[in-house]
Amino acid sequence: MVDRVNETMPQRETTVYHPLATIPTQVRAPKEGIPNTPLAASTVSFLLGSVFSLGALTFIVGGFQLNWWSTYQLGFFIAAWAAFHWAEFAVTAGWNLEKCSVDSFLLDNGATYHIANGTALTEYLLTLYFKPSWKAYPYVSIIGIFLVLAGQALRSGAMIHASSNFSHVIEHRKRNAHVLVTNGIYAWFRHPSYAGFYYWALGTQLVLQNPVTFCIFLVLLWRFFYYRTRAEEKLLIKFFGDEYLVYRKRVGTMIPFVP
Repeated sequence: MVDRVNETMPQRETTVYHPLATIPTQVRAPKEGIPNTPLAASTVSFLLGSVFSLGALTFIVGGFQLNWWSTYQLGFFIAAWAAFHWAEFAVTAGWNLEKCSVDSFLLDNGATYHIANGTALTEYLLTLYFKPSWKAYPYVSIIGIFLVLAGQALRSGAMIHASSNFSHVIEHRKRNAHVLVTNGIYAWFRHPSYAGFYYWALGTQLVLQNPVTFCIFLVLLWRFFYYRTRAEEKLLIKFFGDEYLVYRKRVGTMIPFVP
């Protein structure tokens, strides 16, 4: 019996640490909103890819005139949204596998996040229907597209550079392998993943030319990142001491009014 158990142990370990496994080893258990299985992950990826393709096609062709709501602006917004969530999982799976789970898509990102995106779509569609001339400033959308692309590149690049030192969830205990990353993009941005999302999100509202939701996003994002960075940096000071204090003094967040 003992020999039989020993024979099965390598197989169990292989199953747990298989590259296709979605069981993280370094973070708390995944939420139960979406099943944490390879099948669920592949299904979500397929759906996000489909949404991205439809949005990107709409953007590339400049919208479809048969439907008043099918504009290049809405197409880009939908494509950017799908690409963001897919990239969160893909980068985690590629450079931070030990923390990868279906939660890495960030689709279960809290009610406020979904309400904010719903508000953005509502403002855009209502304004487009009743006051289409208010959406006729292409240079505003161009600025927004640039911010979205730059923000996405900044966030994904930061996650790749930090690798296993990055976490979607604030870690309250220092892991033995956890090191303070201060080079690369982190030499310019103290929290580059946060800055990336900040400019990405504001950029989406410029693309849609949503003045009301832009202001709402501006306030909500500032509030979230202000308190998030304060809480996170208390732990980083605990983990790294003077090393982090020196780094914090030298490098800013590059998020307005978030010191």
